[in-house]
Amino acid sequence: MDKVLAIVGPTGIGKTKLSIQCAKRWHGQVISADSMQVYQKMDIGTAKVTPKEQQGIPHYLVDAQSYDQPYNVKIFQDKCRQAIANIKQAHCLPIICGGTGLYLKAALYDYVFEEEQDDPVYTKYLHTLTNEELVQQLKQVDPKSLEKIHPHNRKRLIRALQICHSGETKSSREAKQEHVPLYDVYFLGLDMDREQLHQRIDQRVDQMFDAGLVKEVTTLFSDPKTWEYTSFQGIGYKEFRAYFQKEMTLDQVKEKIKTDSRRYAKRQYTWFKHQMDVHWFQPDDPKIIPHVEAWLQEGK
Repeated sequence: MDKVLAIVGPTGIGKTKLSIQCAKRWHGQVISADSMQVYQKMDIGTAKVTPKEQQGIPHYLVDAQSYDQPYNVKIFQDKCRQAIANIKQAHCLPIICGGTGLYLKAALYDYVFEEEQDDPVYTKYLHTLTNEELVQQLKQVDPKSLEKIHPHNRKRLIRALQICHSGETKSSREAKQEHVPLYDVYFLGLDMDREQLHQRIDQRVDQMFDAGLVKEVTTLFSDPKTWEYTSFQGIGYKEFRAYFQKEMTLDQVKEKIKTDSRRYAKRQYTWFKHQMDVHWFQPDDPKIIPHVEAWLQEGK
């Protein structure tokens, strides 16, 4: 199987810096597995890797999608797998860098997203139901799917019912898939003391505001019509809705972004520690190089 290096971990821990170092050392090219850095014009709030930081290393799926267009895990899966093929064709090492766990798993494992023929009449009907009514409907047709869907996650409840309506339940479809890696993947995870990580996250948010985050968000999203964009749902952007509605001050928005970022980091740790076989290191651990070297030599 083709080798793929995946650098994972929580927001703000230093994945980007390490991905560049690895690319330079092992003749690699980088694929961003960040669900927000893919959007054009959204640079500050996503902590997007800059051309200077890229140091001439080719990057895929950065600035690749218009911010007013939807982006999802299926699109990422297709584009990421194509990028891996292109990088291998260039005789380089694919290095995936990012913290969006579901995106990584969808691209690197045998996840299959089948196209459903959406029934607009049925979908319109589902949108008239309350969350409780959606849960009751799903209990009748696919109760097993509720083990993985929170009763308040309206979007996923509707999606599961749409899948059932197309002829097959969501849970039975997933059960057919083995969820095995399609590549020889080395998951390199970055970890550090939680208090230290929280300080880094807070500092980074302060730097975003100093760099002009308020102007960036106002330019892109001050119109209420834009609040439904997928791109606006990201941390660092969605918190400004209350500011636009004059319900929060900028200082309150800043604190909310810090809080949401810290909580997101905790969820990222939980995901990676339960979903993937990750090799964890401190960001500057000298053992990273020999461990990756040993993996690269395996099978040669």
